[in-house]
Amino acid sequence: MPSATSATRVRRAVIGATSAALVATGCGSGGSSSSGGSTDAGKTFSYQSSEPQNPLQPANANETGGGRILQNLFKGLADYDPSNAQLRMQVAQSIDTSDSQTFNVTLKSGWTFHDGTPVKAANFVNAWNWAATTANNQINSSWFADIQGYQDVHPASGASTATTMSGLTVTDDTHFTIKLNGKVSYFPYKLGYIAFSPLPDAFFSDPAGYGQKPVGNGPYQFVSWDHNTQVVTKTYPGYMGVDKPKNGGVVFKMYTTAEAAYADLQSNNLDVIDQVPPSALATYKSDLGDRAIDSPQGAIQNIGFTLYQPEWQGANTAKVRQGLSMAIDRNTITKTVLQGSRTPASAWTAEGVEGYKAGTCGDFCNFDAAKAKQLISEGGGVPGGSLKITYNADGGHKEWVDAVCNSIRQNTGVDCVGDPKADFKTAREAITGHTINGAFRTGWVQDYPLNANFLADVYKTGAAANDFGYSSPQFDQLANQADAADSIQASATGYQQAEAVLAQDFPAIPLWYYRTNSGYSTNVKNVTFDSFGNPAWTQVEVNG
Repeated sequence: MPSATSATRVRRAVIGATSAALVATGCGSGGSSSSGGSTDAGKTFSYQSSEPQNPLQPANANETGGGRILQNLFKGLADYDPSNAQLRMQVAQSIDTSDSQTFNVTLKSGWTFHDGTPVKAANFVNAWNWAATTANNQINSSWFADIQGYQDVHPASGASTATTMSGLTVTDDTHFTIKLNGKVSYFPYKLGYIAFSPLPDAFFSDPAGYGQKPVGNGPYQFVSWDHNTQVVTKTYPGYMGVDKPKNGGVVFKMYTTAEAAYADLQSNNLDVIDQVPPSALATYKSDLGDRAIDSPQGAIQNIGFTLYQPEWQGANTAKVRQGLSMAIDRNTITKTVLQGSRTPASAWTAEGVEGYKAGTCGDFCNFDAAKAKQLISEGGGVPGGSLKITYNADGGHKEWVDAVCNSIRQNTGVDCVGDPKADFKTAREAITGHTINGAFRTGWVQDYPLNANFLADVYKTGAAANDFGYSSPQFDQLANQADAADSIQASATGYQQAEAVLAQDFPAIPLWYYRTNSGYSTNVKNVTFDSFGNPAWTQVEVNG
C-alpha cells in the first residue's frame, strides 16, 4: 500500500499457516505503558493522517490516507495480529481448503454493521462483486482477479458481461464458497486486506453517499468527515472482533507538513504521529524520551518511472534507470539526511517479509558514479535531458528527494529536481492519473506478509498499484507460476525468480527500507506499532 510518509505496512515474521484449515491465532498487541494512572475508555485519541484520495469505500483505497481510516471502520474475514503479523480470524470462524483453489468460508454469528443490520455471507459476496465490476471504478478491483469469473465483471477491455463472479457462491447466511481460477496457496492472507470487507445492504442503493458517510462493521464507527481537516470516529459498542477497543475512538487529523504534526505532538495537540519528519530524526528520542518509538516496519521507498510514456519505453531505457540508480549514494543519504533510520535497499521486497532475498538488485543498487554515467550514455540519456521526481510535500520527503537529486546531478551531470505536490492526495491523483513526466516517489508497505504483495500487486500487468504502466510477459508468467505453487514457501521462492526480472527492466529504483520512527503525547499510553507501520489502534489507552 502506498503511504504518505514511509511506505506504511512487515514485521520480521515468517508465514506459518500452510495447513488446509486456517484457524485463529491468539490476539494481543504487547507493549508497555509509559505511565501509570487511570485511563478513560470513553476518550478519543488523535492520529496524524492525510486526506483520503477517494471516497471511503473499502476497495477504493490503496494509499494510507484512506486505508488506515477504512481498516478501523470495517473488518473482514481475517486480519493480522499486531503482535506477530500472523493471520487471525475475525468475522470468519474458519477458511478451509483442500486444494488451494476452492475455499469454504464459515462466518461467526452475531456480527452487525454500525446500522444494526447483521453481517451475512451475502454481504461479503455482494461487496466483492460490486468492487470487482468495471463500472464501479474501484481502485483495488484487481485484488479480486484470482476469483473465477472476474474476467466477466472486469474484462481487459470493453464493458462487463456480468455483474457477479461465478466463483462466489452463497450457501446460507454463515457460509459461502470462493473458487479461484487456479491454485493460490497464500490466498487466505490476501483476505486480510481491507478491500475484502463486507458492505451493508443499504450501501448498494447509494454507494456515493456511503462513500462520504461509511457504515462498516469494524471497531470504530464513522462520525464525521471535515474534508482536508479531520475524520472523526467513535467506538462501536456492538463490535464482535477479538480486538475490543480500550479507547473511545480515533480522530484522524490531516496535516500539510510533517513538521506541523511533530510540533503538535510536542505540545500535546496530537496524540500519535505517523513518522517524525527528517528534520527531527536526530532529536526525537531525546525530545520524547520513553514516548519515542523505533520499531521494524515492512516497507520500502522507491522511485518509480512513467513507463507509459513513449520516451521511457524500450530496452535501452532500462540502462538509463539502472544508471540513475547507481548514481544515488544510498549509504551517505541514509546515514546523514535520514540519520541512520533507514537501511539501503538491495531488492524490491522489504526486509523481513517471507521470500525476501537480499541482493536481487545486484550492482545496480550500489553507488558507482563512473558506471552510472556509462549506463545512462549507453541508454541514450535521460529523456529530455532532465529528471523531475514528484513527491508529496506533506510527508517529510523534501530533504531526501533533494539529496537524491544532488547525488544524481553531481555524479552524472543530469539535471534533477524535486517536484513537490501540496499533499498526498494531490500527488496520488497526479500519479494514478498519469499526469506527471519522468519519475515519482512511490513507497510500499506490506498489505500481507509475503513477497508476492511487493511484486505481483505492484509490478504485474494491470495490478492496482502498478502506477508505472510496466508490463512484462516474463514477469507475469513467473508470477502466475509462483501463485500455482503447492505451498506458501514454494510461492515465495517462485516470486524470487519473478523479482529477478525487475533487475533487467528496472521499472523502479529501490532506495531504502523503513523503520517506524514515531512517538506519542502524554495524553495516551500503551502505544505500540505493528510491522505494517500502524499503531495497534484498539489497544491505545487515553489517560484519565
